[in-house]
Amino acid sequence: MIDPFPIPPPEWLVAATKPLADRLSLQSLPLHIHEVIFSIALYTFTQSVLAPALSSYFCPKTYSRLSRRSKINWNVHIVSFVQACIINGLSLYVIWFDEERKVWRDNAVWENRIWAYYGSGGLCQSFALGYFLWDLMMCSMYPDIFGWGMVAHAVSAVTVFGVGYRPFIYFAAPVFLLYELSSPFLNIHWFCDKLELTGSIYQAINGAFLVGTFFSCRLVWGIYSSFWVFRDMYWLIRDGHTNFAYSVPSGKLQTMSTEELLRISRDADAQTRAFNPEQYTPLWIPVIYLASNLVLNTLNVFWFGKMIETIRTRFDPPFGTRGVGPDRIYYQPVSAEDQTTMIVDDHDSDLGVGEPGKQLEKPGQQNGGSVKAARRKAESAMNGSIEPIDDAVVQKTTLADGRERVEVSGTQRVNARSRRKA
Repeated sequence: MIDPFPIPPPEWLVAATKPLADRLSLQSLPLHIHEVIFSIALYTFTQSVLAPALSSYFCPKTYSRLSRRSKINWNVHIVSFVQACIINGLSLYVIWFDEERKVWRDNAVWENRIWAYYGSGGLCQSFALGYFLWDLMMCSMYPDIFGWGMVAHAVSAVTVFGVGYRPFIYFAAPVFLLYELSSPFLNIHWFCDKLELTGSIYQAINGAFLVGTFFSCRLVWGIYSSFWVFRDMYWLIRDGHTNFAYSVPSGKLQTMSTEELLRISRDADAQTRAFNPEQYTPLWIPVIYLASNLVLNTLNVFWFGKMIETIRTRFDPPFGTRGVGPDRIYYQPVSAEDQTTMIVDDHDSDLGVGEPGKQLEKPGQQNGGSVKAARRKAESAMNGSIEPIDDAVVQKTTLADGRERVEVSGTQRVNARSRRKA
C-alpha cells in the first residue's frame, strides 16, 4: 500500500533531506520527513495550545490551581493520550487493510519482513519517530520533572525507529506500536488521581481496561511477536545476509535520485525491493534491535507487576490494599523555620494537608500557602473536627509508591469514613 498520508512528500524537502539520509544509510527517510515534521508540530501544538485550552474549559478549577510544574506534566499526559490514539489507529488500519503486507506473513517470504518497504508502514513509523523526538525534547528541557531515565528511553526509541528507515523490519513497526493500546487507559488513571476520583468506580473500570490491555498487548502480543522477529533474525544470520562490518559493503545498498524516490512513493509495485535489492545488513543493527526488544519485554513484565500494585493501593480491601500494611517508607521532620516557608501544592485536595499525593514546591510559587495556613484551612473545612494542640509536629512523609505529603501530627484526627458518614 502506498503512503495514505494526504500530503505528498514535497520535492524540495526530499532533495534537502537526501544528502543526510544517504550519509546515514536511511534511504527511505526523505519520503517521510514531512510526516515526521508534521507530527512534531502536531504534538507541540497539542502541548502548548490545545491542552491548556481544553483543560481550562473542561477542568477550570483543577487546572487553574496547578503549579507550573504540574501543568507541564498535565499537558504532557494529554499529548501522550492523543499520540496513543493516533498511532493505534494508524497501526490497526495498516494491519487490517494493507493487502500487500498480509502476504508477507508467509514464511516463504521472510526476507520481505526484514528488508521490504511499503508506504503505509512508513507513515506509522514517522508518526512514532515524531512523537519520540518531541518526547526527547521535553525530557531534555525538564529532566527535573521527568527524570534522566526518561531521557534515555527517548534516545533509545529515536534510535530504534530511526534505523528502520534503512529500511529495516518495516513489517514489524505497526506490530510493536500496538503496545500503545494500553497508554490511553494509563493516562486516564493518572487524570483520575488529579481530578479527585481516586478509588472511584470510574477509576476501577478504567483500571480493569488498563490491566487487560497492558497484559494482552504488551505481554502476550509483544512476547509472541518478538518470538517471530527473533526467528527472522536467525534466518538472516544463518543465510549469510549480514557481516561484522559497521556498514553495508559498497554496491550492496541502492542509492536513488530525488526523481526516483518520488516515483517510488506513487508506485506500490516498485516499493517492495526498491531500497535494498541485495538484502544485506551489518550485524550491529539486528543485535541492537534484538537487545532493545529483550530489554523492553523485560521492563514490561516488571511494570505490569508494579502497575497492579499501584492500582490496588487506590481501593479498599478485599481487592485493594488501601489502609492495609505499612504505607510509609520514612518520615522526615520539618523544622519550624521551613514550616513557615514551605509551599504546598493544594491542587490534589481542598484540604491542602494530610492528603496523599501532595507535591512539595519551592517557596514563592503561586497556588499554595504555608503549612500553617493549610492546617488552618483544614480545621475550618472540617468544622472543628481537628482539635489543634500546641506541640504539633510537622513531618514530610514519603509513601511506598514514591509520593510525598506534609503531615501535621499532634492533632486529634477523625477517620475519613467517619467524616463521610457525618
